[in-house]
Amino acid sequence: MDRITTSTLNRYKREGRKFAALTAYDASFAAAFAEQGVPVLLIGDSLGMVLNGDEDTLKVTVEDVAYHTRAVSKGAPKALVIADMPFMSYATPEQAFDSAATLMRAGAQMVKLEGGDWLLDTVRGLTQRSVPVCAHLGLTPQSVHVFGGFKVQGRGDDAGKAILDQALRLQDAGAAMLVLECVPTELARTVTEALSIPVIGIGAGPHTDGQILVMHDLFGITSGYIPKFAKNYLAQTNSLQAAVAAFVEEVEHGRFPGPEHCFN
Repeated sequence: MDRITTSTLNRYKREGRKFAALTAYDASFAAAFAEQGVPVLLIGDSLGMVLNGDEDTLKVTVEDVAYHTRAVSKGAPKALVIADMPFMSYATPEQAFDSAATLMRAGAQMVKLEGGDWLLDTVRGLTQRSVPVCAHLGLTPQSVHVFGGFKVQGRGDDAGKAILDQALRLQDAGAAMLVLECVPTELARTVTEALSIPVIGIGAGPHTDGQILVMHDLFGITSGYIPKFAKNYLAQTNSLQAAVAAFVEEVEHGRFPGPEHCFN
């Protein structure tokens, strides 16, 4: 796999080429994912739930994410490595700059932040300081207690328009990528078509530029609640490598997600 950069993903979008992404937390899995052609790896604060057994992502620290970022970046040196900014690590622009510096020094090529208009100055400041930003709208897990649970966002004309408007403003502020999580399929299509930057979906239907899953959901080893948008690829293959290859192939050819994984 050639080195993947933001320019690579921008070219994919212009060409209409869909791409796969996965969460990763260590060097071994990162290497295995890259070998199967996964171009984008996210060190998600989901590690709090899938690795540490917490009920949400709120206990994860910048140091936690930096530790796993160092491992992933060594295992997959040619992938685009994105690091999540954990809960309350970017409450002010200055705090965001410090947190991002730690994660970039650990090996990230981009940081991801959850939220809309309140982050515009932070996104501008990070971009001006040479830190690429992935924005995250829709269901933002760090806001789980505000939402009252893990619920689909953007239903209804007003809520959908609010997400679209925020996405455009984040792009204008300098965001280089957007994750849309748990939003209606048609809203995700509208946002993806309106933006010039790549949009990665999770529970956002088949029309986004890329698709991401938590690796544990891909392998069907998530304990407890299994999201509607997840698919157990290990159940239909005979190895971890084959499961990843099947995910990449289905995403690239537009076969994942299917209607059963989408929200109306």
